[in-house]
Amino acid sequence: MKILTELLAFWQLQADKIGQQTLQHIGLTAASLVLGILVGVPLGLLLTRRPRLAPWVLGLAGVLQTIPSIALLGFLIPAMGIGPVPAILALFLYSLLPIVRNTLEGVRGVDAAVVDAARGLGLTDTQILLQVELPLAFPVLLAGIRTAAVINVGVATLAAYIAAGGLGEFIFGGIALNNPAMILAGAIPAALLALGFDAVLAGAQRLSGRRLVWAGRALLVGLPLVAGLYLLPRAATKLLAGFSPEFVGRSDGLPGLQKLYGLRPVSVVLAPALVYEAARHGNVDIIDGYSTDGRIRAYNLLTLRDDRHAFPPYQAVPVVRRQVLQQHPELAAALNRLAGQLSDSVMTDLNYRVDYLHESPRAVAHRFLRERGLWQEAQPVRGATIRLGSKIFAEQYILTELYSALIRGYTNLGVEAKTGLGGTTICAEALRTGAIDMYPEYTGTGLLVVIQPSNATLDSLGSDPATVLRYVRKQYQQRYQLEWLAPLGFNNTYALLMRRQQARQLGISSISELSRFLQ
Repeated sequence: MKILTELLAFWQLQADKIGQQTLQHIGLTAASLVLGILVGVPLGLLLTRRPRLAPWVLGLAGVLQTIPSIALLGFLIPAMGIGPVPAILALFLYSLLPIVRNTLEGVRGVDAAVVDAARGLGLTDTQILLQVELPLAFPVLLAGIRTAAVINVGVATLAAYIAAGGLGEFIFGGIALNNPAMILAGAIPAALLALGFDAVLAGAQRLSGRRLVWAGRALLVGLPLVAGLYLLPRAATKLLAGFSPEFVGRSDGLPGLQKLYGLRPVSVVLAPALVYEAARHGNVDIIDGYSTDGRIRAYNLLTLRDDRHAFPPYQAVPVVRRQVLQQHPELAAALNRLAGQLSDSVMTDLNYRVDYLHESPRAVAHRFLRERGLWQEAQPVRGATIRLGSKIFAEQYILTELYSALIRGYTNLGVEAKTGLGGTTICAEALRTGAIDMYPEYTGTGLLVVIQPSNATLDSLGSDPATVLRYVRKQYQQRYQLEWLAPLGFNNTYALLMRRQQARQLGISSISELSRFLQ
């Protein structure tokens, strides 16, 4: 009952967003079906007259169907960027196989005696195809469109990762935050949409005679109109925001900005790896980011001033399982050699080298250690293996390489790196369950995402970094038997970013000014 209560409360709170995402999801599915019908039906009809091509065409369509959807989107992004175009194209490619195959099999299934009778009446081959075979094959053809529709409703959830919108935004946000209610808030409407598409097309499939002909015409006219629903939520927006899934759901992310600033931009969800690229290429106007990210400098972005202090301190600190520290006391000494070594500017420069100059995190980390006199050659491994985890962005990869080198150089312990674990909740859960032994975390993240104290406690802590660290350290010790070691020296807080030139033209330099502009 608790999850149901949370789900209903979430739907009530996000009613406008759910409606917008549902329209986008319907539009994406309908647009891909339109393309699938326009290409798949003529192609299937062609194969009825060129049967030797059928194995090759169906084989190619089958290969496209087996490519994982996220991989297919990854192939399309370099050529087409992000947004609805690659999403609709990917969905179109997935719809081809059932539509082409059912068109071919439907025509093949027409009784030969009927075809012979039509030919005996003097009908040409084209007339037989369009006036006899295609109408008789239409129920089978519709079955293929039904299959394609259900497939595309499901796959369309992934479109949210490339700023194409849809119900996947809440699904991926819920996964990043380990929020079942948020996941269900997107998954249930998506399932209902799949059932709805299937029911409408199933009803058309059961018609016969003149009604079936009208159903086909209605399908050809109605689907493009439904596809236009995708454009409605975006038609009148001043600025479009692109946010990572975690930022959308975290209390110190978008919900906190909505509460403190009244900030409610029209937004889409993006995979964390694509957020900066989307701003750089003008696909979105506002993004979330991190204050020490090297791409801020590389892409000439402006960090909007947090004039009401919505974002808490985010000191970077290694978090380690207490049991591991007790078993290997030399580990803490090795890790703490990095304490205080990384200022905001230094970390920004290291990130810049990885994000923009495309140097490897390992090369950047090893060069830094040598410059600071912290480098030592790896010692022979005679002890246990320490499993390091990281989230899925460059700074975490750099920190993981720094710690790996220090452990190898100052202890006899082995190192196994498990990078790219995803969001905070995934890393935190992996640490608590022993799947990893340590990973670099940020005090504000540990406070608001993992501990989740009351508003009264948050107010009492204020924005003093040392106070927040003491509280987080104590709570982790008591609740999870995890230790926060010495801070690294930099504060990587959340930030709202815009292209510098655009922000200057609009006269926006702070989050308050952005909020007023959007009203």
